[in-house]
Amino acid sequence: MLDERHPEMVSDEQAQNLAELFKALGDPTRVRIISLLIGRELCVNDLTFYLQMGQSAVSHQLRYLRNMRIVKRRKEGKTVFYSLDDDHIEQIFRQTLKHLEHH
Repeated sequence: MLDERHPEMVSDEQAQNLAELFKALGDPTRVRIISLLIGRELCVNDLTFYLQMGQSAVSHQLRYLRNMRIVKRRKEGKTVFYSLDDDHIEQIFRQTLKHLEHH
């Protein structure tokens, strides 16, 4: 819903939510995590291997991304698998890469 005072402008709430999403995507580690999760799910151990980071640091970033509803988790026994929350995240990611390659 657009702001009634100016039909082309997003509402204050939309602006805040959009800014929070871009903030979440503003961290290189989180961007790398998202890129690894495109089209697949991975467990924390896999992510720590690919990112060459400690489990605690990776888990911290995953928690942040989960709270932002960018990733979701699925538990299988003691193992937790992470994947992108929905295909919109992948679309945003791919469109942004296209934009960067365009310049």
